[in-house]
Amino acid sequence: MEASEHPQSIVNQEEEQTEFARTNQELLEDEENQDAYDDLIVSIEAKERGLNLLIGVCDDANFRDRIIAQYEAELQQTFRPYRVTLARCEPSLKAAINQLVEQEEYLRQHNPAVITVTGAEQLYFLKLGNERSEQEIFFGYLQWTREALREFPYAIVLWVTHQILVNLSQKAPDFWSWRNGVFRFVSKKTNSVPGRDVAMLRLNTLDDTELASIDEDNPYFLPIEDLQQLIQQIEQQGAKNASLATLYSRLGDIYKTRLDWAKAQDYKKEQDLAVKYYSKAAELQKELGLERDLATSLNNLALLYDSQGRYSEAEPLYQQALELRKRLLGEEHPDVAQSLNNLAYLYRSQGRYIEAEPLYQQALELRKRLLGEEHLDVAQSLNNLANLYRSQGRYIEAEPLYQQALELWRSLLGDEHPPVATSLHNLALLYFSQGRYTEAEPLYQQALELWRRLLGDEHPYVATSLNNLAKLYYSQGRYIEAEPLYQQALELWRRLLGDEHPHVASSLNNLALLYDSQGRYSEAEPLYLQALEIREHRLGVNHPKTVIVRKNLASLRQQ
Repeated sequence: MEASEHPQSIVNQEEEQTEFARTNQELLEDEENQDAYDDLIVSIEAKERGLNLLIGVCDDANFRDRIIAQYEAELQQTFRPYRVTLARCEPSLKAAINQLVEQEEYLRQHNPAVITVTGAEQLYFLKLGNERSEQEIFFGYLQWTREALREFPYAIVLWVTHQILVNLSQKAPDFWSWRNGVFRFVSKKTNSVPGRDVAMLRLNTLDDTELASIDEDNPYFLPIEDLQQLIQQIEQQGAKNASLATLYSRLGDIYKTRLDWAKAQDYKKEQDLAVKYYSKAAELQKELGLERDLATSLNNLALLYDSQGRYSEAEPLYQQALELRKRLLGEEHPDVAQSLNNLAYLYRSQGRYIEAEPLYQQALELRKRLLGEEHLDVAQSLNNLANLYRSQGRYIEAEPLYQQALELWRSLLGDEHPPVATSLHNLALLYFSQGRYTEAEPLYQQALELWRRLLGDEHPYVATSLNNLAKLYYSQGRYIEAEPLYQQALELWRRLLGDEHPHVASSLNNLALLYDSQGRYSEAEPLYLQALEIREHRLGVNHPKTVIVRKNLASLRQQ
């Protein structure tokens, strides 16, 4: 999924068609992670005294911290837990532990302890103008201080990322030979950029040794923070050229892809960073007259504003991108179809159905003509036009389009792919809208399970799915089942998208409706008020979705 060229998200994140969420799974529900955790516990307990050097591997800092907290609690009766963080300026494992031991009488007496060491994940891989990179200094300390670790008769768990692990055995082989175990914990979230993405940047700012080390097949090649730091360094040099504009754009693409595939460690933060770098790219491309690249950056920036509910900011960017593409590429081009599709999506999100329909139809016809009937973009256009028809109550017209989109995605991608989950989910929305609840429920559940498996629990699509499943339960009077799903959806959207997003307003409204129906008026009213405030601010006072909340609040007050 190329962020730079992919159309607007095809998931339908409807307002009143509430969408669904759930709480986090158990910490180690994944079987591989549970096995790694069990092995780690056994390895610590196997050696109560004496140096016991263990290496934990995890790319998700939050997940890692939860694992640490769990094993510290489990082992505290026998091993007193301690934590240290490597200093970036002097990332010496020995120095960090030595400083801790000097401060703790318990450790100086060589009592059983488990010392957890973090901070390696923050170290830069690139030299960034220095003689050696922070990681090279770290590996150097490890290699030449192994013998000095003998004086620490404790269990030491050194936490690294997969990117560091790849280099550890090669650059600190003496240290590596002393390990008593390596324990890998898998999470979709990562801090690394794959080698193929770095190779595509064609950075002339890297020296020969750094360029030579790029392995395009390595999914853990470079910490993403290195690219940010590299850009800052180039900016400080005052360079303003096409290469810098490309670097901005590619970094925006990388963040966008991480968001799409649930690899972002902090969804909201990385969404904001994607906006930042696309904005910088567009500004520089405009200054340099790079109009074709500018059209792509404007389109991608609009996509992000759209996903943030910033519709008034997205619209002029979509329009500018469409005008540029028509002028530069002609009317008959796939990128023009993409722009038509994205602008139509925005109009539909705003309830401007009459304006959206001809754009969706033009995009579909253009894609069929240029790309053929059997293409992913055609499936997307079918899906999006069906969404529009469903929003207008044109269910008979929507259903065959949904079914065609689902069949096409399955034939092109197989059953295990996010667009298939999208199609199942949207078909369930249609059945729900028609009151066909028994047909809708299994499709909602299949979509939710598929999204969780492919994207993890921390993704907006999962919140969408939870919210809509809760809406189904609510409509059937299954309030006890609906409430926790609504609450999970609300929490997830807030965490991922921020408190002022339109989806948060939808979630507040839906939960308020549930409380309202149960006579829990004092709980419902503040939720309606919050939803109304968000919608008035983001969508406008007279938007259909704003009017719905206002009517719901008035009805509650009458009761």
